[in-house]
Amino acid sequence: MLDTNLKHLETEEDVKKVIENNENVMVCCGRMGPMCIPVYGIMEELEDKYPNVVFRDQDFDIPAAEFIKTLTECASFMGLPFTVYFRNGKVVAATTSIQSSAQVMEILDKEFGNSS
Repeated sequence: MLDTNLKHLETEEDVKKVIENNENVMVCCGRMGPMCIPVYGIMEELEDKYPNVVFRDQDFDIPAAEFIKTLTECASFMGLPFTVYFRNGKVVAATTSIQSSAQVMEILDKEFGNSS
């Protein structure tokens, strides 16, 4: 399990449930490594600024991560984390590797509306 303050997705059922039951979802699938930890921190900081978005993390090395890893939008990804943005159950954006707060906010604003 990842050592973050985010809620974790541990099963494929968890992943499907959060995507199906929430309009806007950001999932960061990775490890506790130098490319992933900054993205988790950004997500933790932005949770209060984007109350209309559900932020979740997922360990890259668990069986349930296959759902994210095998998405068409992630097929060419070579680095961690895989960060996927879902709106109404569909992928609207996906990124790989480290991201800055500005990069994450740009996607959140574009896909889910401006922060409060």
